Amino acid sequence: MAKQAVGFLETRGLCCLVTGIDAALKAANVQLTGPMKNVGSGLCNAVVTGDVAAVKAAIDAGADTASHLGEVVSAHVIARPDDAISQVIPSQKTSSRK
Repeated sequence: MAKQAVGFLETRGLCCLVTGIDAALKAANVQLTGPMKNVGSGLCNAVVTGDVAAVKAAIDAGADTASHLGEVVSAHVIARPDDAISQVIPSQKTSSRK
């Protein structure tokens, strides 16, 4: 089985992030990994996982939607993360797609 890609979306403000992640989850077959987090100074981030193409499409859709409401600070996809990355990103999936 191929490694799952990891996508990150970071915004300034929770409303932008929630709307962006909602669009991302609806745009492609990805899973929200762990809770959305408040980093500080208004920065919030979320992590999604899935196939490389799905994560790329989801992050693009999420960043586009979030940018209409506020500031997207970062939107990034790691196609095949190293095993060491699993120690820093959340591993519990909070969204179940059927």
